[in-house]
Amino acid sequence: MSTSDGLAPRLRHRLVAVATGPGWRRLLLIRRLAAAVLTGLALVLALAPRGATGGVPVAVAAAEIPAGATVRAVDLAVREWPAELVPAGALRDPADADGRVLVGAARAGEPITDIRLVGASPSSGAGPGDAAVPVRLADAGVAALLVPGSRVDVVTVGGRTDQPVLLASDAAVLAVLAEDKAGRGRLVMVAMPRGIATRVAAASLSEQVAVTLR
Repeated sequence: MSTSDGLAPRLRHRLVAVATGPGWRRLLLIRRLAAAVLTGLALVLALAPRGATGGVPVAVAAAEIPAGATVRAVDLAVREWPAELVPAGALRDPADADGRVLVGAARAGEPITDIRLVGASPSSGAGPGDAAVPVRLADAGVAALLVPGSRVDVVTVGGRTDQPVLLASDAAVLAVLAEDKAGRGRLVMVAMPRGIATRVAAASLSEQVAVTLR
């Protein structure tokens, strides 16, 4: 007879003895069995694959998006985020960002919030046919006076210093970005009709461009 065959009857005899013995022995057996069952259940739950955590859909950058870029719905993707980690103002639908300008670069996978976007909204002052043009201002004092929604005229120096050239009138300020590390002045995003925007963008490459407040 093997060792295992000899142990099985002994174990059965001990269990029968406990079950038919004094009440405290039966109570002790019940407690030990209950503890073993609970321990096994806890182990199963710990090792079982976790199901869905009830994530919240959030619009994130599908790839890196540079500052000042006009965002399109295809630039974003929807990902499930734990509700407690979703930033305030995070967009849920990529269509809500379509045609708007991103203030500050976004890394791939980064949630896009409402305050990161300007333009294409009633409060921005930008029209549906407008384009955003970056204008770098060397005068930090002027840049400090500008806020999103400000109305400005964009001018440059003409053939004579006393005859400035008006590039765009009554343009809407979308955003005022921080001065870069190179100290080249603050970049201002200005909305204006597309036909004028190309002229202003070209002028800013070779001429000094400034703005006057209305």
